[in-house]
Amino acid sequence: MSPFLHGLRYLTEGGQETELMYGYGFDLPQFALFPLLDNAAAVARLTEMYEAVLDVGVRHGMGVMLGGLDYRASPDWAEALGLDAAALTAFQQRAIDFLRTVSAPYRARLPHLLITGCVGPQGDAYGRNETVTIASAEAYHAVQMTNLAAAQVDLVQAMTFTNIDEVIGVIRAARSHDLPIVMSLMPDSAMLVAGQPTLRQAIELIDAATDSYALFYGLNCSHPLEFEPLLDDIGDRAHRLGALRPNASSKEKVELCQIGHLERGDPPDLAVRMGHLAQRLPDVVAWGGCCGTWDEHLDQIAAAVSHRPAN
Repeated sequence: MSPFLHGLRYLTEGGQETELMYGYGFDLPQFALFPLLDNAAAVARLTEMYEAVLDVGVRHGMGVMLGGLDYRASPDWAEALGLDAAALTAFQQRAIDFLRTVSAPYRARLPHLLITGCVGPQGDAYGRNETVTIASAEAYHAVQMTNLAAAQVDLVQAMTFTNIDEVIGVIRAARSHDLPIVMSLMPDSAMLVAGQPTLRQAIELIDAATDSYALFYGLNCSHPLEFEPLLDDIGDRAHRLGALRPNASSKEKVELCQIGHLERGDPPDLAVRMGHLAQRLPDVVAWGGCCGTWDEHLDQIAAAVSHRPAN
């Protein structure tokens, strides 16, 4: 059963890692955000950041789908950070507790609030991760799913995936724990990686292998200039696309990781593009941002899409 309210559009957070690193100067070991829960200054800044997102949701009468601290809270990244399984489980619970605490004063002011766990790829999102199989992905991501089930999240957001076998394994791991899941793919001009199918074909393949278990699919970590052409052949699979979380900048992803500062892009232009997509894709439920975006972008995106009711 879907935790989303029919007819309501939802706001997500933006690119919290890039905001915290480049906007406020915090170091993220292994690009992992959850270890900063031990840093009081970082927690104070995160609280302000998330309050700003929640304020946008209130201002525009949108539901809020809140998550994002635990993108790398999985075994291989924990090992790289020197954390054992018990420490990883504790951090996972603390990440969800933070979301509940910061959002508690907003519950009565929002039409709906969903607390989510965030799952990222086993390897680097910009790598091909070609050694990952369906079975290995299901076993690997089951660890985080177990922790998220124990934390009683409303749903799982899986973000920046490119390997279809890993996607299938993640969805199966979520299903084995009865966790609703939104699966976001990271598109590029090769969609998804060289030799892989189109967006429509990818959705069809994943749905066929998972009995269409995902609530819907999303696109994240890509600017509309990059991903819009991929929508041209989506056809009768358009109803399976339910989340859009663009980057602020149209610059190439790897370049954004190397420039060492925050690229804000053009927030008004991004909002206009998202407004056009809201008209083109009326089944999209969740709207937010990824790298380089935060409340300035989200406020303008929300203004562009919130007055168009979701199907």
